[in-house]
This record gives sequence, structure tokens and C-alpha cells, in this order.
Amino acid sequence: MDGRIALSNGVSQWITGSESRARVHRMRAEHDAVLVGVGTVLADDPLLTARTIPLPAKQPVRIVADSSLRTPPESRLVNSSGLGRVVLAAATEGARSSERYSDQAEVWQVSGHDGRVDPKRLIDRCAVEGINSIFVEGGGKLAASFVKAGLVNVIQWFRAPILIGGDGLPAIAALGLTEMANAPRWKSVSAERIGDDVLETYTVLTD
Repeated sequence: MDGRIALSNGVSQWITGSESRARVHRMRAEHDAVLVGVGTVLADDPLLTARTIPLPAKQPVRIVADSSLRTPPESRLVNSSGLGRVVLAAATEGARSSERYSDQAEVWQVSGHDGRVDPKRLIDRCAVEGINSIFVEGGGKLAASFVKAGLVNVIQWFRAPILIGGDGLPAIAALGLTEMANAPRWKSVSAERIGDDVLETYTVLTD
């Protein structure tokens, strides 16, 4: 309920219920790509596939924003390339050799001026690849970078009846705001009960 996605030690399974997790799989299937930060990969070792019933005709492209290529070659994600494309979006070409991933994962260079993956350059590369809808699933730093860049048009927020507290990890990391007038504004368009959870949907307000 307090906008936290994990305990301070990174433990996050499970906050929401099974019905909400099933809905997330449907959301993945509805997009061209699923995007997470490398922290999510290191913490959870996810597959990021859409495990719907029935399975989708085509799995979304699975993309990791991984500035210095820290995704383990032995991760479930890299070793499941037979289920669909896996992309590691890196910031520095010489950080670690992309040869570690052999033919199992593509490595894109989309560096920004701060040594991190540039959200706009990543979106542009996705467009070139025919990837037009992206489900930014986590974590908080990645979400904040896309919000700050003005690249998010819909937020779908699962809220579980749990309080984690201020020492938990936030769903949206720091935005660096100093004026309330600069805070991104959103319009609430729906709230749906899913099991014990609530799914809130917001669209961005434009001038």
C-alpha cells in the first residue's frame, strides 16, 4: 500500500497474489517487449516470458537495461533464448565482453552521457527493430529514468494490502524534484479489484 516493491534486503516474493501475477503475464503478452533493469535480473533471476493460458503466439522481446553487462551468462534469461529474443542494453562497449553471451543474447550499445543506458536511445533502437510497445516492469531506478525522460504514457499499479515501510525499495526511485509544480501529473482512469489486490491505471496528463 505504501508504494514499496521489496524489503530493504531486496526480498520481494511475493507481495501481490497469484491473480495479479497472472494479469502481469497477460500484460507481457500484450506488448512487443518486456523491459527490466539488471538489478531485477540479479535479485530474481526471472524468465520474463508471458506464461498465459493458452501461451501467446509470440513471446515479447525480453530486454535488460544493463549498463555494464552484469547479467550472468548462466542466468535463466540468457539460457532461455529458445523461447524468444533476449536483449542486453549496455552503456559502455568495453565494460565486459559481449562474447560472454555467445549467440544467446543480443547486446545493444545505447549509452547516455552519465554512463548509464539512455532511455530515449533505447526507445529509438527499439523502434528501428519494430518494437513499438514496451512494458517497463521494474525496478524503481529504471522506472524513474523513463518517467523523467517523459517516455511513460500509462502506469498500471498493483497495490497489495501490505505495508513494508520507508526502508523498503520504492516502485519509483528518486526523480530529483525541487518544485512540486514539476512533479509529473497523472489521471486516474480505473481501479479494479484482483483477488485481495487493487490494480490502478493512470494515464499521463499533457499540457
